Amino acid sequence: MKVLIIGGTGLISTAITRSLLAHGIELTLYNRGASSTEFDGSTAEIKGGRRDYVAFERAISVLDSFDCVIDMVCFLKTEAQCDIRAFAGRTRQFIFCSTVDVYSKPAPIFPVREDCERHPLPEFTYAWEKAECERLLWEAHARGDFQLTVIRPAATYGEGRGLVDPFRSEPFYFDRIRKGLPLIVHGDGTSLWTSTHRDDVATAFVGAVGNPVAYGKAFHGLGDHCVSWNQYWQQASEAMGCRTPPLVHIPTDVLLRTVPHRASWCGLNFQHSNVFLNEAAARDLGMTVKVGFLDGVRRIVTWVDEHGKVPSADTAPWYDRIVAAWERYGVGMAEELRDADGPYVP
Repeated sequence: MKVLIIGGTGLISTAITRSLLAHGIELTLYNRGASSTEFDGSTAEIKGGRRDYVAFERAISVLDSFDCVIDMVCFLKTEAQCDIRAFAGRTRQFIFCSTVDVYSKPAPIFPVREDCERHPLPEFTYAWEKAECERLLWEAHARGDFQLTVIRPAATYGEGRGLVDPFRSEPFYFDRIRKGLPLIVHGDGTSLWTSTHRDDVATAFVGAVGNPVAYGKAFHGLGDHCVSWNQYWQQASEAMGCRTPPLVHIPTDVLLRTVPHRASWCGLNFQHSNVFLNEAAARDLGMTVKVGFLDGVRRIVTWVDEHGKVPSADTAPWYDRIVAAWERYGVGMAEELRDADGPYVP
């Protein structure tokens, strides 16, 4: 079987590449060549920019057809249109890496299933563009251009990247945990969040390759680790062998007014619970979850330490300014208004 991966050396796609090579797949990677990853097995590699559409389509046009194409780096509707021009009639199956962020938020029902409504807000640009990509690709599938499979991961972590935090920052929060410094948690920390290690997410993609059961279907590529944001940081601290530092709960609206750019995803995504049904990928694709969250965190912390990728907490002075301001004004307000509603009457 001949497979082309657009990407192939990123967080999830590195694990996909390794697994497909282990399965004896004839593999071609198309990417910028910016990431140097060693693989146990040979791949044909084509270097090129994904958004130079003319050059991309020209490079694809001179290649033989593929049994399956996996696009891991399609984020814009113009890129999906480029994919359709490049691969219509030239691959049996097209696998698109989408995201669970395409669903409407807040969700009308939990757990969210693959057929739930997908109307992300236009201001949530990442999600809106991914939803548009899906729409165009489903239209191509309906025309018979190729058999489409869509896989929607949730928050994915692994060696090479830290955890998701409310500000989508560099992982200075690891240093804060080690030093016992406060961590900011949006809201009261009870909204739910789902995280899956990249090696487990990859099993969904690998299980979909050449699998007729996956044709014309969408799947969630995620596991069962669904916890509140409070539990998320508690478990991350436990994995690091540290006590959980003080969790400073700040209303999402306050964060959006304070650091609107940094906190934008809190308003668009993190303040809402993210709970998804994941039975279909396990049943139809053989997706397996083997990396528990505690073990996964230990693995990424080891990686970032070995590669010098843990910034000092001192590199984010804005973070401590927010904590200090909240202590002055938020907690101060609570103290000032402690008896504002009069004595308690049972």
